[in-house]
Amino acid sequence: MQSKNKDEQLFPKGFFKQFKDKDSFQHYFNSIFKQGIEEMLQGEMDEHLGYHKHTTEGYNSGNSRNGSFSKTVTTENVGDVILNIPRDRNGQFEPQIIPKGETISAKIQEAILGMYSRGMTTSDVRKQVEAVYGLEISETTVSNITERIMDSAREWQQRTLEPVYFAVWMDGIVIKIREDKKVINKCVYIVIGLKPDGLKEVLGFWIEKTESAAFWMTVLTELKARGLQDILIACTDNLKGFTQAISAVFPEAVTQLCIVHQIRNSCKFVVYKDRRDFCKDLKVVYTAINKEIALEELEKFKQKWQRKYKYAITSWEENWDNLSNYFEYPLELRKIIYTTNAIENLNRGIRKYTKTKTQFPNENAASKSIYLSIKNIEEAWTQPIPNWGLILHQYLIIFESRCRL
Repeated sequence: MQSKNKDEQLFPKGFFKQFKDKDSFQHYFNSIFKQGIEEMLQGEMDEHLGYHKHTTEGYNSGNSRNGSFSKTVTTENVGDVILNIPRDRNGQFEPQIIPKGETISAKIQEAILGMYSRGMTTSDVRKQVEAVYGLEISETTVSNITERIMDSAREWQQRTLEPVYFAVWMDGIVIKIREDKKVINKCVYIVIGLKPDGLKEVLGFWIEKTESAAFWMTVLTELKARGLQDILIACTDNLKGFTQAISAVFPEAVTQLCIVHQIRNSCKFVVYKDRRDFCKDLKVVYTAINKEIALEELEKFKQKWQRKYKYAITSWEENWDNLSNYFEYPLELRKIIYTTNAIENLNRGIRKYTKTKTQFPNENAASKSIYLSIKNIEEAWTQPIPNWGLILHQYLIIFESRCRL
């Protein structure tokens, strides 16, 4: 027997002939949608009270229906719909289909959050929603919807951490925020941890006016309060006092200053015509096979360049102890700790998502964008770092009892 099509299964034959045009069908569809949602709300009320409307089970139950109130809800299918939301006498009814405080459907809210998280401004989101769904919403509405993400952000920022991270990368990026009618630069402190399973995890971010070792100590203290007991290797830039701050909170942590940051800082003192040869000679130092040979090459490098670029050489000498720690480890492990590339890649990703926002109206708006950017980027962190099995074995040998799996 030939199967009937879907229209004939759902509606009597000739049902749709009653509609003269698209608008008349849309009006009918809207009324069906409204009736269906209201019936579902009544079903939720039945479940909440424990009895159906007009039944004797409700006598002396301690609660009952108390009429309804009108609420306009914006949907992706039928636009604005005025719904009658039931209420109970005790004021305890919490509808799930149309939650309290929500006037825009969950699907549209998810779309708004998705657009905002990918760098679109509230104005851009408003225009896109109007173009795609034919719905007019204000920029304030967009801002209010994205504001709800801050509850998730605060919960994420306060979550319990792993007791030990095999490596931690710390760095900061500068963003522009409007404050007291002026646009100022603020630093976003960011920390990434390498977990015992080889996966990376952003431990949190903090916004402050300037990057300082004192504030980094505050950050590290907060991480410890969230359950972090030990850091095996901390990879940082060459901020003055940074290594002392790490040692004060995690005294057993090995501190490795970022070689790439050090090279950049050195090149600030070198004129352009000498820079290529300077970096070529410097590469012999930081790619040496061990610490002893590296120190010998650093001496040769010093003899050649000190007369012209004394300050560049002095910086390497003064920071040598924390610059050369990576020589103590196997090559595979060196690759992940001699630079803060892991966090710089994250920083580039954040800038990619926030590049349309040349400045943020306030710190809260900046936090929303940064949090959503991080969550988008972390979605791609599904695989351990390359050669993790071998690197894990090296960690277990070197750090023994401090590794917790």
